[in-house]
Amino acid sequence: MLEVGADGGSMGYEFGLLGPVEVVWDGVVVPIPATKQRIVLATLLLDAGRVVPVETLVDRLWDEDPPGGARNTLQNHVLRLRRALGGAAGRGRVRTHPRGYAIEATDDELDLRRFDLLMRRAKSALAAHDAENSSALLAEALGLWRGRPLCDVPSASLQRDVVPALFERRLVALELRVGADLELGRHTELLPELSELTCSHPLQEPFWAQRMLALHRAGRQGEALHCYRTVRALLAEELGVDPGAELRELHRRMLADDPALAWSGGGGRATTVRGAAPAAPAAPGMSERGGELPAETTSFVGRDRERAEAGRLLGVARLVTLTGVGGVGKTRLALRVAADAAGSCPDGVWTVDLAPLTDPRLLDRAVCEALGFQDQSALPGREVLVRRLRDMRTLLVLDNCEHVVTATADLVHALLRAAPGLRVLATSRHLLRVQGEHVLPLAPLTQSEALRLLADRAAASAPGVRVIDAGGGAAQQLCRRLDGIPLAIELAAIRLATFSAEEILERLDDRFQFLADADSGGPPGPQHTPASRYVRTLRGVVDWSHDLCTEPEQVLWARLSVFSGDFGLKAAETVCSGDGIDREQLVRLLSGLIDKSILSTGNRESRTRYRLLETIRQYGGHRLRVLGQETVLRRRHLDYYRTMAATAAAQWCGPLEVEWLSALRRELPNIRAALDFSATQPDGAAAGLEITVNLTRTRFWFFSSTLGEGRHWFGRTLAPVMPDVSSVPSGGPDPALIGAMTLQAWVAMCQGEQATARTYLTACYRLAEQIPCGEPLPAALFIRGADAILIRGCPTSITLFDQARRRMREAGLTGDAHMATMLWAMSCAFFGERDAAFAACEEYVADGSARGGFWARSWTRWVHGLTELLHGDPHDAVRLFRESLGPQWEIDDRWGPVWGVESLAWAAEATDEPDYAAQLLGAAAQLRRTTGVALDGLVPWHDVHVRTVVRVRRALGESAYVAAFARGTVAGAADLPGLVLRQRVPDRQG
Repeated sequence: MLEVGADGGSMGYEFGLLGPVEVVWDGVVVPIPATKQRIVLATLLLDAGRVVPVETLVDRLWDEDPPGGARNTLQNHVLRLRRALGGAAGRGRVRTHPRGYAIEATDDELDLRRFDLLMRRAKSALAAHDAENSSALLAEALGLWRGRPLCDVPSASLQRDVVPALFERRLVALELRVGADLELGRHTELLPELSELTCSHPLQEPFWAQRMLALHRAGRQGEALHCYRTVRALLAEELGVDPGAELRELHRRMLADDPALAWSGGGGRATTVRGAAPAAPAAPGMSERGGELPAETTSFVGRDRERAEAGRLLGVARLVTLTGVGGVGKTRLALRVAADAAGSCPDGVWTVDLAPLTDPRLLDRAVCEALGFQDQSALPGREVLVRRLRDMRTLLVLDNCEHVVTATADLVHALLRAAPGLRVLATSRHLLRVQGEHVLPLAPLTQSEALRLLADRAAASAPGVRVIDAGGGAAQQLCRRLDGIPLAIELAAIRLATFSAEEILERLDDRFQFLADADSGGPPGPQHTPASRYVRTLRGVVDWSHDLCTEPEQVLWARLSVFSGDFGLKAAETVCSGDGIDREQLVRLLSGLIDKSILSTGNRESRTRYRLLETIRQYGGHRLRVLGQETVLRRRHLDYYRTMAATAAAQWCGPLEVEWLSALRRELPNIRAALDFSATQPDGAAAGLEITVNLTRTRFWFFSSTLGEGRHWFGRTLAPVMPDVSSVPSGGPDPALIGAMTLQAWVAMCQGEQATARTYLTACYRLAEQIPCGEPLPAALFIRGADAILIRGCPTSITLFDQARRRMREAGLTGDAHMATMLWAMSCAFFGERDAAFAACEEYVADGSARGGFWARSWTRWVHGLTELLHGDPHDAVRLFRESLGPQWEIDDRWGPVWGVESLAWAAEATDEPDYAAQLLGAAAQLRRTTGVALDGLVPWHDVHVRTVVRVRRALGESAYVAAFARGTVAGAADLPGLVLRQRVPDRQG
């Protein structure tokens, strides 16, 4: 708002947030000396023009400890802020509203608004291929930054929730400006700046990509490749990860000396790798995780028109569904379209294969898992997805939706409403029928495309065979007979090694006539549509492929259909052998199915995995039902995974625990299928409950961030077997049932869900009371100890865990006994005297060392560190807490590091490093937010946390504490291992 001064010039306010909070009137700085008034001003300016609720202002002023009469005190601070702004114009800026307060500031007056406006204009210039204008606009935007934003505003919530986001906006502007300058040929001038940026932000891959490209264009290819080796080693050392797909692709193109990397001499749009390298058609990556796409194992033929149309639709719509009959190529096209769109998705492209999903109620959790969202909280999976995707610009590919179409449609509708930057590409035989859905029906291949596909696949399976003769007649007729369906053509191509095209046509004609006869006699209707003809065509080809298999191969094909997703050799041998197929014969039969392209193979963690294409698997399932063996094979499948879970639990806390953890993660789709089958069988609930219990005993739900799924399966498998207290058998309740109930309560406790845990505990205690007189069950002792330490914070946990571990050892439950011993030693550390605490610690460390497992070894160090912290030398605690984190990161434990970082903050405070402690507290808070782990429901941990926070705040003062906490929050998201190992994060601007 500008006013005219006495001399005719313009007068007006300028407000600054991109640095210390600043108010300027007519070129003169208006001092706002009081910290509380600066907090109020910053909070109002962040939402200038909108009413900020009183509750938000109170939270920003006093965090979680507002004084009595906070509203009146706030009103007083607003009054003083109005006076500080000076003059009628200043006082009138701050308005009172029934819900709160608002400040009036135009876009020209507020630096943050000017920054955002310049950013939007710069992006528009980039889209218009005007790099020169874009670079100037971005430089102007970055020039608005005067230092660390809000650096003189001591509000923990602002520093925690707002400042990191402002830093991210500045980094985006830097990346875009450098990208525009690269497009303008300024690569040589950029090199000093890029060297500094990669030093200041060593884990920001876009800056490394831009530096590599600048060096390459400056003729310093050796240094560019050295940069890649540097960042690859840095990422491996700091985070244990490889460079992202874009950086790897740039490196590959540099090795190939791709001429497209050279500067074109134009002034067009800044290029890909977030402004680092020229755009090129992206090939799918090698992994489904980390935002990459599955690798293509065969060439992609045809579909140019559909590919372009799907890309166009994704540019104008947020939901595109590829529909068509099975085998028409929906998945392959979706993955290729997603790869094309990757450059416009800063937060990556993610694919979720829904084919293995058997329970629609687990859809939300399955998508969370595929996207790598780690969450241990009690939040529903959908809420976790909404929170994580809300601010992301990403493409989500949902493949094979037809069998869970209702649940998928509901989820997609919710996500699209909550996440404006999300786009969804779905494949399904049925429409999702979600508002805004754009549908692209996928027709069969054209004649020329079908011929190309036949020739390509035949060249791979039947080298030397001439598919297309001089006239191309037989091959063309075969493709027409197969209706251009890609899967049908691929299955036929396999047979060209044995039959000519003419012979294949003769056999197919016989098969199709049989199907036509079977369909004849009915009235005209849907069964005579083109879609139904395509279905019959594919069915005929698959039938023919089935007929060409030997009888044992046909039986094995049907039996393998019980597996969800992929599976290993041992699983196939155990589930599918017998009744005419012996184990030695099975390996040969698997090879035969692979040769006939019925079965595909791949490698996961150096192990061969087998998989049936979904259409082929469904056909096998139909054959299994015809054979009358479906229930028998599904019971074998259930028994196999029941045995696997039991063996994993029995060998947990031993030298094989890492192998078991990897195996269980690989087999999760099959474990889900087994659990789902058990829940549908009248006599299957006990088996399902046993699997759920043993997965909990192995800490699988904790390791895999799937505690919510563990709760789901406890609910489904416990309900059918839960007795009424009034109808307990005369011999007492089943001890195994009580054990399951204790673990259900344990999971709820660890999620911090005290009220829910109390409900489970009450039911468990009532049932345990029905046990005839005698020794209490080990599980009952364990859960009472857990109740004492976690919920009540009571020293009685020491005795209860001591009794539980002794009884478990007597029962041969070694893994469970180790867990009880660990919690006993923790209880002694939290509640016991020094000598008792060290004695318990020594016994637990000896027990863990004897087991030789990574998980056990990591927690012996943590417990030893806790004991040193509370009763011994806190400097030793620092070392031990750090040592506990290494093994946990190495085995991808998603639970333990939350506690390792938190406890390291306790030890840092105890060793007189308050600034480092505040950083670690910030990192731990960030880690809890991303994993959903709750601290306030776990009493002794929460008590030490609160005590540490109070001491660190007192030692640093509020302003310094907030600043250090904010630095740790940023590090927790970007460079957690670096923070843990190097003890401090430099306070760099931006």
